[in-house]
Parts: sequence; C-alpha cells; structure tokens
Amino acid sequence: MGIVNVTPDSFSDGGRYLGAQAAIEHAFGLKEAGADILDIGGESTRPGARPVSVGEEMDRVLPVIEGLRDAGVALSVDSMKPAIMHAALAAGADMINDVNALRAEGALEAVADTAAGVCLMHMQGEPHTMQARPHYGDVVAEVADFLADRVEAAVAAGIDRQRILVDPGFGFGKDLGHNLALFKRLRRFADIAPVLVGVSRKSMLGALTGRDTSERLIPSVTAALLALQRGAAVVRVHDVRETVDAITIWQSMGEKD
Repeated sequence: MGIVNVTPDSFSDGGRYLGAQAAIEHAFGLKEAGADILDIGGESTRPGARPVSVGEEMDRVLPVIEGLRDAGVALSVDSMKPAIMHAALAAGADMINDVNALRAEGALEAVADTAAGVCLMHMQGEPHTMQARPHYGDVVAEVADFLADRVEAAVAAGIDRQRILVDPGFGFGKDLGHNLALFKRLRRFADIAPVLVGVSRKSMLGALTGRDTSERLIPSVTAALLALQRGAAVVRVHDVRETVDAITIWQSMGEKD
C-alpha cells in the first residue's frame, strides 16, 4: 500500500503533494514502483494534528480519486468521516482506511451498503491528544479485544468478514514500549483478521535508530519485512520501490532448504 498524502502537514511529506495534479503524478509513480493499493488521505492524523472540515477534505481527495480511478490499481481513502466515505466510494474508491475503526455515527452504514474493503485501526484518544500520556494495562490484549469487537460490529452491520483488515495502530496513542510489544505479537492480530501494518518512517523507528524522518528508509524497509514475516497481509509504506525490491529478494532467497 503506497501512501498518497494530499495534506500540508503530514509528518513525513506534508505539502509535497497537496495539489491534485502533484498527488496524481506521485500516485502513478507509486503504482509503477509496484504498489498494489494507493492510500489517499486528505487529513493528517499525525500526533498533535488538528481536524479539517468535511469540505476541505473533500476538495483534497475527490479530484485525486477521479484522476486515478481508471489507473488499474486499488484505491483506498484514509478518512474517519462518513461523508467522505460516501463521496469517495461513489467516486470510485475501493476501500476505506479508518483510524477510528468506523466508530463515527453513520460510518458503518457508509461501508456496509457497498462492496468496499475496510481497515479498522486502533487509536487511543484522538490525533490532537493521543500521544500526551498513553496508558494500558496489557497493550496487546486491550488492542486485540478492541479490534475483535470492531470486527464483530462491522459484520453485524452487514460488512462481509472477508472485506475487513485490522491495524494495531502503531504510534496512535502508544509509546515506544507499546509499539514494540504490539509488533512482536502481530500474529495475535492475524487471528482476528488480515493485518495491515503502517510503521513507515514513524517516530518509533527514529527512537530506535536516532535517525531523522528523511533518514528512515532502511529502518522502514526492514520493519516492513519483519511485519510480513510476522504475518502481516499489507504493509503501508512511503518508499514503495525499495520495499518491493526487498520483498522480491526475501521471497526469492529467504526460504530455507
């Protein structure tokens, strides 16, 4: 899954692809690099991010969907607003990637009435405050229970279980210890539903390596491979070409006799 941030303030590439044409060109580049899914987002969910209006988010993402809907690649929209979900799916999106796990009023219905896929993510708190003081008794058990409950709520609303992915939500209301505990237990989440992992360029990699955001290519690719080894079905990344190359080498040369 290649990341297409149509935002001025995303933590890694905010502002680089804010215009629709720049975002579309970037997305085509990710497709050519080997992305199977393009994840289009019009509202930053980085720690401390402020929400944007429905109208502003709509103006950012809809032209990009329209410019990519015949590109021959699956389109995901990263949004927690039901109005955006409705409009994006009507415009040709194939999937909703919701950091709020379809908890907003009307979100379940927005997806249930379609054939779209959905990713349900765990987040403690909300983007503006989630990293203030994250706290858990048992982070793996609590996140797993939350995701299992959200999957059952989605199924009860009419969303086919085969259309659902789950995401433990690395960096969304978690400190480094929480993130590492979740990553090491990824197979626990694969028992709930296929798992999407998004750790590309995130601060947890900076905390481990001391590298700035722009210097996290090798940590990001390494983390993606480890996620796949631990049972992830989808990795959400900025650096598609390098990640695809690493996966190709791993699949070709990594099997034991």
